[in-house]
Amino acid sequence: MNQHTNPDREARNILISNDRGGYTIPTEGLYPYQWNWDSAIAALGFAQFDIDRAWIEIETLFTGQWTDGMVPHILFHQQDDGYFPGPDVWGCDGPIPSSGIIQPPLAATMARKIWEQDADAGETRIRELFPKMLAWHRWIMKWRLDDHGAVCTTHPWEAGRDNAPDWDKAMARIDASDVGEYQRRDTSHVNSEDRPTKFDYDRYIKLVQIGRQAGWDQQALLTQNPFRVADPTMTFTTLRAARDLLAISEQLGLDAEGLGADIADLEVGASSLWNEDLGVFDSRDARTKEWSGSISNASYLCWYAGIESEKMLDRLKAVLASVPFPVPSYDTSMPNFDARRYWRGPTWAFMNMMIGFGLAEMGHEQRAEELRVKTKELISTYGFAEYFDPISGSPAGGNAFTWTAAVWLHWAGRD
Repeated sequence: MNQHTNPDREARNILISNDRGGYTIPTEGLYPYQWNWDSAIAALGFAQFDIDRAWIEIETLFTGQWTDGMVPHILFHQQDDGYFPGPDVWGCDGPIPSSGIIQPPLAATMARKIWEQDADAGETRIRELFPKMLAWHRWIMKWRLDDHGAVCTTHPWEAGRDNAPDWDKAMARIDASDVGEYQRRDTSHVNSEDRPTKFDYDRYIKLVQIGRQAGWDQQALLTQNPFRVADPTMTFTTLRAARDLLAISEQLGLDAEGLGADIADLEVGASSLWNEDLGVFDSRDARTKEWSGSISNASYLCWYAGIESEKMLDRLKAVLASVPFPVPSYDTSMPNFDARRYWRGPTWAFMNMMIGFGLAEMGHEQRAEELRVKTKELISTYGFAEYFDPISGSPAGGNAFTWTAAVWLHWAGRD
């Protein structure tokens, strides 16, 4: 893509072409279902030209909510034999065939933004969604907190940052020798150099098998699942969602008992993720208490969660000045940095947007604008890719990507 096309029109067309009637797929071929956090971002994009469709996106996501409040990370609305692992592998029992894990809870935050864009159009919709969003929040508070009040991921896919170096130590301890044969599909759609390795993928599938054997019983999995890592992505997005749920409840006079206490607990949990030696918000293995030693783009979601950090701001200034297309998903100075391999280095536009939201809200407008402009330049030059090389800007992963288009419409492309 070059500078002379019409990115606004192209972004709209991507959302429309990825629309499957009530839900949006991330991109054709590679991801044929509804993904949880992708969907929340997609709704924000739709809100720029079709606010009714924006609400439908989030409402459809919650049609897959389990009776215990959990909202799965994938909803398999219709069978697609080209995707692995499909519903038959997960073996779940929700109202819609689904996976057995969650993703970072962006829905409440994006629903609030869409509602604030047109309060009259959204009031009935957000009132109906509120108890569902609150039930999901309470499920996370019940099943995902570590001893410090930080929110854990129980599968790398759950944090959404599949192969981030944050998980390397915990993954290395998992025995996947008996995982069996399987045919992954992602590498048939995009360059395998851009994707997680077979070593990682074996362990992803092993964790799915462990969950299925436990019947996705969360109490059982507290002891049976070897992977449990307190993580900035999950912690910061859960804290932010709790703040947004509280704000919605106060404006609409809805019952949200306990949210204030949850926010206080999550603030303590978020603070506990500060790795003093590294000078950054880091992931911590909830089983071994060992730091990951990882500087990721999730570290910069502190402002999104309402947590101030001068040290993170200094670090961000350095990254904005030194990396051509920030924010890399893994710091370029770290030993395992890989400019093209998924969450081990590439820049993700939607993460930039969330970092930008937080910066602007906490009074760092100049840095927020700097990040927005760099993201705008990245997308307008290199297109609507899934993610990008932070050094060269070259596109990687899937193309015509829903959330990159949504980021353009709501944030990056707006002056």
